[in-house]
Amino acid sequence: MVNKKRLIQTIQRLISLDSQNPPGDEREIAGFVSSYLKDLGLKIKTYTFSSKRVNVVATLGGRKHTRSVLLTPHLDTVPAGASWKTPALKAKIIGNRVYGLGATDCKGNLASALEAINALIEDGVQLDYDLIFAATADEESGSALGLIPLLERKLLKADVAVVLDADDFEIVVTQKGLMHLTVRICGKKAHGAYPWLGVNAIDLAAKIIVDLKRQHKQYTKNPYLHAPTINVGTIKGGDKVNVVSDWCEFELDFRFLPGSSEKEILRSLKKVITKHSKNYKITIQGIQDPYYIDPEHPLVNNLVSAMKGLKIKPQISGSEGATVITFFKALGIPAVATGFGTEGCAHIADEYACLDNLYKGAQVLVAFLKEYRFN
Repeated sequence: MVNKKRLIQTIQRLISLDSQNPPGDEREIAGFVSSYLKDLGLKIKTYTFSSKRVNVVATLGGRKHTRSVLLTPHLDTVPAGASWKTPALKAKIIGNRVYGLGATDCKGNLASALEAINALIEDGVQLDYDLIFAATADEESGSALGLIPLLERKLLKADVAVVLDADDFEIVVTQKGLMHLTVRICGKKAHGAYPWLGVNAIDLAAKIIVDLKRQHKQYTKNPYLHAPTINVGTIKGGDKVNVVSDWCEFELDFRFLPGSSEKEILRSLKKVITKHSKNYKITIQGIQDPYYIDPEHPLVNNLVSAMKGLKIKPQISGSEGATVITFFKALGIPAVATGFGTEGCAHIADEYACLDNLYKGAQVLVAFLKEYRFN
């Protein structure tokens, strides 16, 4: 049975363990998680892809070893910053809330998962499959030292995955893809008093940006996501106020829907740019594929059933931002994200989570794991 008092003690302990990223050091919190699970009898492995960046992978063997389910929260948090009124690493409890860095993102989910595993073992439950638990490093900086190498090197294998990194019992079944890139426009330098003798790259960039924003490309609507977006994140150019700028550089953030691709976006971008300039360069900084799983998949249905059984209203939803569920796509592992944090509290000063939600979240995980069927 899920023990709320024990769960509260666990979240308080987790918050007290500093895992801010940057600078990035998960050793202490990974040590706590490893010891916690080892004491419960799980098989533990740790993987370190860079100094101080520790990932914990634990396995709870089931009756059969032919199938496996993965639960994966992350260990790191964003930096606290200087605007907290409550101590960021003290886990202060006020009413039904626990305040502290990572309370919602993602130590509350981690605590709920640890308590769920504890409750299963305490109750003598043996699952029909192997349960794999991975508490990973570096999620807040892209997972290059955490989930990505674990999957790419096949150190982490599972038939299905539940990512514990969401709020308010939502079940994320789809998310937008993203592409970050830099566009550099080249012009011709001239004296500022004689601009007609040069080609102003800043002027060209401004026209390109306006045209990009005016695009109304047709797209297939997604019931869980807003329309595709383009954001101009940075822009810089020119050397001096009285010189016609011969360069301008701007960064673009594209968010696109399942069914679209980065190749389509690049073709469209180049078409707009070449309308104004033939002298340009595009540098891609990063691409993450969009993701979609059928809302009727057993992962979704079993989570919905577990929540409804506890009189919790599940929220089938999509993510406008990038989450780690897309990393499972290349390996053909069906994945969803869910979690029990508090909406709007991730990455803020005085971050908090609701204790009742963390308690119910642990109960949801117990029910889900006990009843999960692959088909």
